[in-house]
Amino acid sequence: MDTTTLAPHGSVQKDLLSHWLPKNANNSYNMSSLQCKEINIPEEIFLTLGLLSFVENMLVIIAIIKNRNLHSPMYYFICCLAVADMLVSVSNTIETIVIILMEKRAMIVQDSTLKQIDNLIDLMICTSMISSLSFLAAIAADRYITIFYALRYHVIMTTRNAAIIIVGIWIASSASSIMFIVYSDSGAVIICLISFFFAMLLIMGGLYLHMFTLAQSHTKKMMMQRKKRTAHQAANMKGAITLTILLGLFLICWSPFFLHLLLIISCPNNPYCLCFTSHFNMFLILIICNSVFDPIIYALRSQELRKTVKEIAFCSC
Repeated sequence: MDTTTLAPHGSVQKDLLSHWLPKNANNSYNMSSLQCKEINIPEEIFLTLGLLSFVENMLVIIAIIKNRNLHSPMYYFICCLAVADMLVSVSNTIETIVIILMEKRAMIVQDSTLKQIDNLIDLMICTSMISSLSFLAAIAADRYITIFYALRYHVIMTTRNAAIIIVGIWIASSASSIMFIVYSDSGAVIICLISFFFAMLLIMGGLYLHMFTLAQSHTKKMMMQRKKRTAHQAANMKGAITLTILLGLFLICWSPFFLHLLLIISCPNNPYCLCFTSHFNMFLILIICNSVFDPIIYALRSQELRKTVKEIAFCSC
């Protein structure tokens, strides 16, 4: 991969982000003609957010493992989503530490080693993106089954089937990410990532539309019959709403990144596109923020999970 492209924070970070930046030797000239100013974000912010995300998601994972009441397919998928978020925080922390040490001349790294670090960081980011979308889809399918096939749910979504889904997603995500690193010079790889993003959104959008249409229909019927919603129905809808919030947050935080990839493919030489892609660090901050806010949403929407996290955090067993 050609690492002569423009990066937001100097040559070290440029080399570490080479897979995600446009390959154009005239970037600086094109952007200067638009007076496009880069936004410099201190490495300390990246490091702080990365460590915060790591701690939060680790608490969620430990809480789900510890509390037997949370041993259900949906929470297994949420646990995996937390692991995917941790990949972002770990990759960000590694990248930030390397940048700080190299800029302070405390660590000297050969180009080949720097390239390997770059590949490792990009592998974790790509795996996190693919697995996050996949587990969001798995949670959506789980909620869909609880609503439309409530009586057969425990037959369809068994622990064994959930384990098969989880293993399959991690294998597919890891293999896809490795393919991205190997063929990163090909625009077809980026097109595949973008296509996957929109395909998963369409699938989940269809499931949501069907779920909430049915929920609205049931609500009208209960109002006409003057019946109250059962606890089971309320719990199912609460889970669907939680998933909606998670997906909305994912869209807000990851969409600029996918738009960045789309512009790299569609208009790599356009100065306006280059101006947008020069703010890549802002997109990274949004991605890290997604991994910071996800655990907060889990805790706010689940009293059982919130209680267990508090017990772990304050060491009260």
